[in-house]
Amino acid sequence: MNPMRVLSLLACLAVAALAKPNGRVDNSVNQALKPAQWLSGSQLEAIPAVDDYTIERLENMSLERGAELLQQVYHLSQINHNVEPNYVPSGIQVYVPKPNGDKTVAPLNEMIQRLKQRQNFGEDEVTIIVTGLPQTTETVKKATRKLVQAYMQRYNLQQQHQRGQNYNQDYQDQSYEQRKNQRTSSEEDYSDEAKNAKTQSGDIIVIDLGSKLNTYQRYAMLDIEKTGAKIGKWIVQMVNELDMPFETIHLIGQNVGAHVAGAAAQEFTRLTGQKLRRVTGLDPSKIVAKSRNTLTGLARGDAEFVDAIHTSVYGMGTPIRSGDVDFYPNGPAAGVPGASNVVEAAMRATRYFAESVRPGNERSFPAVPANSLQQYKQNDGFGKRAYMGIDAAHDLEGDYILQVNPKSPFGRNAPAQKQSSYHGVHQTWNTNQDNKDYQ
Repeated sequence: MNPMRVLSLLACLAVAALAKPNGRVDNSVNQALKPAQWLSGSQLEAIPAVDDYTIERLENMSLERGAELLQQVYHLSQINHNVEPNYVPSGIQVYVPKPNGDKTVAPLNEMIQRLKQRQNFGEDEVTIIVTGLPQTTETVKKATRKLVQAYMQRYNLQQQHQRGQNYNQDYQDQSYEQRKNQRTSSEEDYSDEAKNAKTQSGDIIVIDLGSKLNTYQRYAMLDIEKTGAKIGKWIVQMVNELDMPFETIHLIGQNVGAHVAGAAAQEFTRLTGQKLRRVTGLDPSKIVAKSRNTLTGLARGDAEFVDAIHTSVYGMGTPIRSGDVDFYPNGPAAGVPGASNVVEAAMRATRYFAESVRPGNERSFPAVPANSLQQYKQNDGFGKRAYMGIDAAHDLEGDYILQVNPKSPFGRNAPAQKQSSYHGVHQTWNTNQDNKDYQ
């Protein structure tokens, strides 16, 4: 066993995690937590150096291998609990999509001035998404894109209703043969579903923290509390300068961004004495670096309602309960059906939530209280029904289990035809060259 191999792995996490602050070795603790007691020499040798960790590499590993590797790295980082976070990103980019397919892009510290130029911004619901992984692979880009598109559909439903009314008038003015030849499946979907879907309007803000976490060192050493505090202060400033109601803000975080969202909500409360309405964690990650005297991580109480979806508990995600209610699709497990690697498994939480945001799909993910998939199956899925996703009731508490499909539509209650509906609003978004990274 080459100890330098282990130290090279931990170099991004701490300077000599086995040493006390005075530089002397704590033999008693070391003996209790010696890696060789739970990892063989060959296993330690096989762990890649930290510079070798990339999203692309994890995507090319099997789900089982990626989960095993991340578990080993996490346990190594927790030796003596001396790993202190030291990375607070600057210049985080923010973008705000528009219904016409354009988007407003600016650094965090400049975005509020841009938003002041947007007519009626913040008058209705505002959803703030904090990304947690870099948009360097199609898996991550697609999941984020699907979530943004789903909210665009949801918030532009009134426009779609108007288009539907115009279509119905034109349709009535046509002859029978014209109607027969021009009727399409998507129009049928509109008539059957869009009219009955919930009408809601609002705005989306994407804080692209993930783009700053393009190395494992930055990802592992992210100072969640300081980064979250920066975003929390920004939200307070936005609410004050735009004179917008804070009660309509929904904060969503992906992966490590879930913990940052929780810290941002805490900072908002500290500065205002008020709690945000809701924080949602999409596969909250394991926290590698923690300050000794600070409780870090998304938790109940960060907002009026905190919900979390765990899709890679033993992979990139955490087994620790993170909210008032925690949903475990087919879990807790390293992954979910259809996910072939840990990155795909982690991003499935985003895909599931996005599917529930689509108008008419709000109750596609029924779940019942259970502690494991085995217990869920023993009860044949019976129990007090709840819904994972956008329509989760704010009085829910505890752990909920559900089963999901291996491919879209993922929800067991989501008919396949619903997934192709409400696409008209995205034609400009999908063809706009400025947005190609999010297609």
